[in-house]
Amino acid sequence: MKKFETMRVTYPEPHMARTQAILKKYPELKKLFGNTPSTAFYILGVVSLQIGVASLLGHSSPWLILLMAYTLGAVANHACFTLIHDCTHNLVFKGNAANCLLQIFTNLPIIFPSSISFRIYHMKHHLYQGELDRDADLPRPFEVKWVGNSSFKKALWFLCYFLPQLLRVPYLKGIELVNRWVVLNWLVEVSFLTAMVHFAGWGTFGYLALSSVFSIGLHPLGARWIQEHYVVYQKQETYSYYGPLNLIAFNVGYHNEHHDLMSVPWSRLPQVRAIAPEFYNSLYYHTSWTALLIRFITDPQLGLFSRVTRPPGTTSKSSFSRLASGEMQSSVSV
Repeated sequence: MKKFETMRVTYPEPHMARTQAILKKYPELKKLFGNTPSTAFYILGVVSLQIGVASLLGHSSPWLILLMAYTLGAVANHACFTLIHDCTHNLVFKGNAANCLLQIFTNLPIIFPSSISFRIYHMKHHLYQGELDRDADLPRPFEVKWVGNSSFKKALWFLCYFLPQLLRVPYLKGIELVNRWVVLNWLVEVSFLTAMVHFAGWGTFGYLALSSVFSIGLHPLGARWIQEHYVVYQKQETYSYYGPLNLIAFNVGYHNEHHDLMSVPWSRLPQVRAIAPEFYNSLYYHTSWTALLIRFITDPQLGLFSRVTRPPGTTSKSSFSRLASGEMQSSVSV
């Protein structure tokens, strides 16, 4: 039986060195740093749309709810995830509190109160990229072993992607599971869902729940979780997506650009590549999330084992220097 394991390396994550090289050659990129309060209007629009559609579907047939969740709801909730990501990096308002409150609001259509927890473990992902005990984006060994290169198991894993994410949490070190912001996130979300079901019917819950499942799962937009760090070319760890779906995904496909310059908000990420094209056009990148989704499921050479991992402590020193220098704009604590 083939033994499936992630790719083990001993060198630090690649973004610190590229950040230094990019800023040395193009110091004007620092002008792109900073928050963008206008993002709050996009958040208001997307959340209002989802609440409105969910209310209309409160007593609809399951088939209509399923169809609407896959076609419209997944797009809207995926947008919520990407906008929560900007709040996590304090790229909407200045300071932690305002961004935390905004991402709790953005969390409303997602059903599971996860925005504040994401804020905590996502910053760990930047600080400890590839370190299994601190990077929540990495699949656990039991996931890798169980899924292997089975197309059926990969599709099932991807459809239920929210479950593996939850199962990873107990294995992570340095993660504060509960604080006052996490409690507030839960209180607001439970209160919102209770009100929605009471006034508009259980169909609202079904629509929003399916929208969330599809937005991070078996859907072209969900494939961006594969795009970001699954190795499809040599041992390149991080990949960008340059395709039309960035228009409805708030440029989340510009993932290498984001890892290199985390203080650049979503609206200005394309300018990073435009100013420093030789740093990004030389890297392998994706142009279709749909094609990647199909390849991930059907290609036996691609699977959960297609990740780069490194020993604990390999990355942290250089990453913390980035945090101290201001290149990582958000705080790890909330």
